[in-house]
Amino acid sequence: MKLTERFKEGKFVITCEVGPPKGIEVEKLIDELEPLRSKIDAFNVTDLQSSVLRAGSMATCRLLKDKDYEPIMQLTCRDRNRLGLQSDVLSAAVLGIENLLCLTGDHPQLGDHPDAMPVFDLDSVQLLSAVKGLMNGKDMAGNDLEGAPPQFAIGATVNPGADPLEPQIIKMEKKIAAGAEFFQTQAVYEVDKFANFCEKVKHLKVPVMAGIVLLKSPGMAKFMNANVAGVHVPDAIIDELAGAGKEGRVEKSIEISARLIKELKGSCRGIHIMALGWERHVPAILEMAGL
Repeated sequence: MKLTERFKEGKFVITCEVGPPKGIEVEKLIDELEPLRSKIDAFNVTDLQSSVLRAGSMATCRLLKDKDYEPIMQLTCRDRNRLGLQSDVLSAAVLGIENLLCLTGDHPQLGDHPDAMPVFDLDSVQLLSAVKGLMNGKDMAGNDLEGAPPQFAIGATVNPGADPLEPQIIKMEKKIAAGAEFFQTQAVYEVDKFANFCEKVKHLKVPVMAGIVLLKSPGMAKFMNANVAGVHVPDAIIDELAGAGKEGRVEKSIEISARLIKELKGSCRGIHIMALGWERHVPAILEMAGL
């Protein structure tokens, strides 16, 4: 089912990020998602996250479909030119994938193959436009597609914690004009700042899903503050994690995540959980959050 259909039904949508392995044992990963089956609306499969070599998003999405999970295929501009990107969009439709998240992608220098040649033939706005064009039966060169065109729910990303915020809103407007139908955000830890962002973009009338990254340690929180633009973990949350000690860190992370979801729920249309290997703790978070 397209994610946009769930939004139209008025559902508070919950998605979870899935990172394919650096290897070929993808089915093992998918089987580990079984405890989340009845709790997650769709699984967002990363496309070489952080520019690290992994199994592909498209293949993993197809295996998810085979197991009756709903996938969202991430597609980045980093590794493919416009021919490759359009071909992958058509291939995804052939495989029955109905949801796409269009991203620019991290530079290869940040990953495990720093000498790889970056492509970036298109940016995320142009990619959205290309997907929308294919959905209308035309490729980027203006040529007609054969037969029925592909149909997707198309998503994009936004950073509600950026400073200044206005350039993010302008780009968000461009993404909507290009075809974006829903947004997932960068990690959110400042509820008031997120509510202010949502107030400023409510006129756009597009569903926004707040991103939650599970904090595994105070060091991880401090690293994000220093290295992830537009993300700020307040000192109070870092102190909570530190005060729990190593033995209580998992329980405290669950508690913090559930509290954030409760506080964010009134401002957004859904939650996107980035568990980073802690998927087994997501059911407890959702239960504590009342979802």
